[in-house]
Amino acid sequence: MNFKLPPLTERELNRVIEMAWEDRTPFEAIEVQFDLSEKDVIKLMRKHLKASSFKLWRKRVNSGVSQKHLKKRSSEITRFKSKSQRTIANNKISKR
Repeated sequence: MNFKLPPLTERELNRVIEMAWEDRTPFEAIEVQFDLSEKDVIKLMRKHLKASSFKLWRKRVNSGVSQKHLKKRSSEITRFKSKSQRTIANNKISKR
């Protein structure tokens, strides 16, 4: 599978996967922070997850339970991140 992604450190790659797993983090937030489209995230997840984990993730994202697409979200949700998530800006994860 050949696709070009912006260079990501291991820490950034782990963060993208974590954000993709989170139901309330939309693909648009990943694109803003890491310059990865939804298609790129899907390819990245396919490459870095076990096949069974990838299938479960795709099933959940497409089930309607996940709110990975801003257009499908309730208008009551007005933020990209949970209150407990640390601040992330310009592709840099704050020091912990």
